[in-house]
Amino acid sequence: MDHEPTISRDQSRTASKGRLGGLGFSGLGRDALVASICGGVVALMVGASYAAVPFYNWFCRATGFNGTTQVATSAPASGPIARKISVRFDSNVAAGLPWKFEPEQSEIEVNIGQVVTVFYTVTNQAARTTAGQAAYNVAPLTVGSYFQKINCFCFTEQTMAPGEKREMPVVFYVDPSIASDHENDRLSTITLSYTFYPVRDPVVKPLAASGDDKRKGNL
Repeated sequence: MDHEPTISRDQSRTASKGRLGGLGFSGLGRDALVASICGGVVALMVGASYAAVPFYNWFCRATGFNGTTQVATSAPASGPIARKISVRFDSNVAAGLPWKFEPEQSEIEVNIGQVVTVFYTVTNQAARTTAGQAAYNVAPLTVGSYFQKINCFCFTEQTMAPGEKREMPVVFYVDPSIASDHENDRLSTITLSYTFYPVRDPVVKPLAASGDDKRKGNL
């Protein structure tokens, strides 16, 4: 019986290499192709992460997700209601920012819907001008959509002279619609928390007026 010709393993490997070489996929070419693909994937992922940051911030502001407070322009139309709630004030300073930062009151009790002004005090303890910007949230995280801030220092970069002390107001109210949310029927306390972070490349601008600015009082 006739036997079909056989090809050794070495011959098969040689033939395969020849075919790949003919297609332009030499060892060096394959490495370059893989590197290009990996680089493209990394660039795509980095671009997506940068795009996700503003989208995430917008989503939090719109929904109150993750304890992000809402921004209001005026007092609630319905006015205050009889139900009261305690609001606690928390302050933190990230590493690298030589500031002393604390609320003037640690806790107050307010009527839901009442517009209130409170103050935080910031002191630059460095012998040089420094700048910072605050991030914030409220706890429990589910009440972010009800905590309405009319005025807040967290939206602007704060630049402070050496040794400067400044009072920073926060004007807010708790939306009366929270009374209709039965998941919050037992809610008695909300904590408003700020953290100041250093600004590495602050915008050059005149220093703001400090402690002599007169308070407006409760609105």
